[in-house]
Amino acid sequence: MKKKISRILSITLPLLLGVFLIIYYYNKFTEKQLQEIYGHIKSADYTYIAISLFIAMTGYLSRAWRWRYTLRHIGYEAPFITSLFAIGTSYLLNLTIPRSGEVSRAIVLKKYSGVPFDKGFGTIISERIIDLILMVICVSGAMILQFETLKDYISEEIPLKLLLFYGIIAGILFISAVLFFIYSKLPIVQKIKIKVSGLIEGTLSVFKMPNKWPFILHSIYIWVSYVAMFYITIYALPETAQMSFEAVSTAFVIGSLVIAFSNGGFGTYPFAISAILQLYNIPEASGTAFGWIVWASQIAFIFLLGGLSFLLLPLTHKKK
Repeated sequence: MKKKISRILSITLPLLLGVFLIIYYYNKFTEKQLQEIYGHIKSADYTYIAISLFIAMTGYLSRAWRWRYTLRHIGYEAPFITSLFAIGTSYLLNLTIPRSGEVSRAIVLKKYSGVPFDKGFGTIISERIIDLILMVICVSGAMILQFETLKDYISEEIPLKLLLFYGIIAGILFISAVLFFIYSKLPIVQKIKIKVSGLIEGTLSVFKMPNKWPFILHSIYIWVSYVAMFYITIYALPETAQMSFEAVSTAFVIGSLVIAFSNGGFGTYPFAISAILQLYNIPEASGTAFGWIVWASQIAFIFLLGGLSFLLLPLTHKKK
């Protein structure tokens, strides 16, 4: 019963928060600003959105092909179409229950290609760790390039003393957690250590497999495609078309973090993007419209790909 309640809350609370934020932010806009936002969305050049989604599709294809390398490394084969449809369903499910998509990928692989769940799930976790490393590199790069701009923005939003206080507390908690993890003899901690050790070993094994360079190149391309699909969308609106690459990279990183730590960015993505773009003198209405265009097009694409994957999986595979 508790698990059921927890699952329901994990779905409804982010959605309710998203609805609240949409209502909250839109109540702050004047009628004139709302008309501007609608006007921007209506007059946008959706040719660039189509190009962006084409680039997104190449990223999905690359991710599906990359997965086959890790599966082959542990002695299993899966048809490319199975990998692609499994990824399509996973992205769709992640919009409902965060991180449920990873489990669904392993289930699809087991059902249609006979790969044991734990083996398939292990390859997915290894991929996610590699993706996390690349994401950290992207975030770090954007922070370094735009340090002064972000520093001024953060100092305006959060007082320096409060920021230092939170930083010290976070540092103390992090060091305490690391020391506790290293020296604790509790059975549950020992089990976690074994799991972590296994994940590290599995991740490092990626660099020892025969196809490590194609795997690494696909991993890099996936993130290049993410940046490219975001960058091309700036040309959909005249107000954002002149943005510098630094501004685009900062907005991309913030948008990626919002999506990663929320329910697909629902109710948060457009306003987070707008707030960042204002640092680069993009009007609030234009930034908000741009955020909605990017977010809505990506979500629509995920629904399309995920829906087709659900429909075509049983039609293109014999039940194992």
